[in-house]
Amino acid sequence: MEITQVCGVYWSATGNTRRTVENIAQALAEAMGCPCRLEDITPPGKRARTLDFAPGELAVVGSPTYAGKLPNKILPEFQTKLRGNGALAVGVVTFGNRSFDNSLAELCAVLEAGGFCTVAAGAFVGRHAFTDKLADGRPDWGDRREMADFAKRTAEKVKGLTELPGPVTVPGDAAAPYYVPKGTDGQPAKFLKAKPRTRPDRCCNCGVCARVCPMGAIDRDDVSSVPGTCIKCQACIRRCTRQAKYFEDPAFLSHVAMLEQSFAHPKQNQVFL
Repeated sequence: MEITQVCGVYWSATGNTRRTVENIAQALAEAMGCPCRLEDITPPGKRARTLDFAPGELAVVGSPTYAGKLPNKILPEFQTKLRGNGALAVGVVTFGNRSFDNSLAELCAVLEAGGFCTVAAGAFVGRHAFTDKLADGRPDWGDRREMADFAKRTAEKVKGLTELPGPVTVPGDAAAPYYVPKGTDGQPAKFLKAKPRTRPDRCCNCGVCARVCPMGAIDRDDVSSVPGTCIKCQACIRRCTRQAKYFEDPAFLSHVAMLEQSFAHPKQNQVFL
């Protein structure tokens, strides 16, 4: 099957999913001998528009794993703003060294329901948003080699197609509930209302945190105020050059400590074709 264009589409608060999708999409485009375009739907304004695809196009669509599924506040945009119209798709999720649980199954189901024909899918490890102690430095060069190999195998599969394939088979249950975060005591850690705090002695009010917040939750005139919905993506913390942003919620910190204690062993990427 001939592909006229590869398009990488991603929601990526801290950059892991962006790097993963870009690597795969660009390698696919090179292998298919066609152009590649990239669509970042992380900023709120970028998610307001609809992206329409067409037969002959191949979309690499990526999202991070949040509590074992797609981020629930972003899921509606994946469901309503991406229109496949018979285009092929590769589903990609990233996860922070715990598990991708049901996120890949959910993403592939969303793509199929949106008019895409999924031909391949993969789950790739990236540094955990909450802590540098889990998968720090990933995706690394080894991961990139695996992404390149995945892209090559996917391109070979697509070139060999003579008709639209059935959905790619991936593990998990798209309808499963979200993973329940736990603290070091093994009990559910409830930090839904936790929001980042600001160290006034370090903050220069540059506004970077407000600009990178994918939910537009931070007040641009007073960055210490977070009147909107915080999804704990850590974009503000990761992008602040003065380390002025932090979380102090005890339940959240207990969950982070549990993750660090329980999931330090490096996890492997998984691909499905």
